[in-house]
Amino acid sequence: MSQPQSLFDKIWAAHEVQPESSRAPAILYIDLHLIHEVTSPQGFDVLRERGIPVRRPGRTLGTIDHSTPTLPPRDGVRPYVTEQARIQVETLKNNCEEFGIELHGWDSPHRGIVHVIGPELGVSQPGLTIVCGDSHTSTHGAFGALAFGIGTTQVGHVLATQCLLMGRPKSMRVSVDGETGKGVTAKDIVLHIINHIGVDGGTGHVIEYAGSAIRGLSMEGRMTVCNMSIEAGARAGMVAPDATTLDYLRDRPKLQGQDFDALAERWLALASDADASYDRDVQIDAAEIAPRVTYGTHPGMSIPVDGVIPDPASDSDRKALEYMGLDSNRPISGHDIDVVFIGSCTNSRIEDLREAASVVAGKQVADGVDMLVVPGSEQVRIQAEAEGLHQIFENAGAQWRIPGCSMCLGMNGDIVSPGATAISTSNRNFEGRQGPGARTLLASPATAAASALAGSVADPRTVEISTLEVA
Repeated sequence: MSQPQSLFDKIWAAHEVQPESSRAPAILYIDLHLIHEVTSPQGFDVLRERGIPVRRPGRTLGTIDHSTPTLPPRDGVRPYVTEQARIQVETLKNNCEEFGIELHGWDSPHRGIVHVIGPELGVSQPGLTIVCGDSHTSTHGAFGALAFGIGTTQVGHVLATQCLLMGRPKSMRVSVDGETGKGVTAKDIVLHIINHIGVDGGTGHVIEYAGSAIRGLSMEGRMTVCNMSIEAGARAGMVAPDATTLDYLRDRPKLQGQDFDALAERWLALASDADASYDRDVQIDAAEIAPRVTYGTHPGMSIPVDGVIPDPASDSDRKALEYMGLDSNRPISGHDIDVVFIGSCTNSRIEDLREAASVVAGKQVADGVDMLVVPGSEQVRIQAEAEGLHQIFENAGAQWRIPGCSMCLGMNGDIVSPGATAISTSNRNFEGRQGPGARTLLASPATAAASALAGSVADPRTVEISTLEVA
């Protein structure tokens, strides 16, 4: 009888070209390589210098997202924050044309954040190995794929060989069982997990998320959870494919003309065997999870939105509170905010926008608060506008923008002023992440929207939620 295997075991075994040895890491075949304008230029330069082609151009897909302005053109000119940003976008366009790679540029109806458009197109599929020069590639693990970020040098390796040298990670299962309480979303679940295991708790591991609370999430919610796996130090995050996965993927553009039933049968067989073993097993009671918000300078420093900021446990914690302008033993609720950002590869999908819109519908953003809503892709924008979500946001006093990474990392001109505090649906709250001297509180779309109305950190469970008519 063969040894029981986990989801990770099955995918690794199917892609291991050469096993790891005492002298060298394993060689892993890569099914899908996603690229954007920031981390890909060096890889193409290496190919050019060596006179070699892209090994499998059909296995590479590009988009522009990090450096793209979220404001429309002015007199036909796109308002790039710097000339370098414009050059980055043009360089990717030229590289993709030269090497025969599909690119979703300004004219594509599928352009958007790389980790949003992959699932939308249906290129993110169960059982695949997926890489991108971006740490939040773990998002695609929500489909039962082994997806992880790579460095700029590795981008060149994959372009040239469609393979990667990699040591085999350990495995971890995080099971979240039971029913979540009122107002708890996928973002709250993953912030709770990171707080529970620590920002280094997943180091060296691939996390498989399991349990009834995870199974109860939509694909958008699962993507949010897997997206932030890297914030717990993990190499990747995964959820085994099931009926929810199949329902999402059915009829996606890149799956047209294929035998979906045959694919589905193969995908469902990827689920971890009942007796599969893991290097670490973590159990979490869903009932213990509440809407959460961060208070420090890494995603592990979070508390329930109605909680009290704890005493610093270390010198670094003390410095984090000083940077954030917060005091311990005081409620986080009621702390003034200046900016609200709804967007990023963590929370910019249609469900996220609906969640935020249902909170602000018929209400007004507080005076002195700037609220920015940035859809994750053109498809999300089109659907949101068809449902009238953009009008709900604009009527409430928020800005509605065009797709891009935007204020998640502040590369395109959307930044938070020094000393100002933003409550953000993005994935990182490091010092200066949203601009020099910016202070970032991470939260769900519902918590961020409720806070926009109050002008301070607010509990979404205390706000009247509107019922939206959705397509």
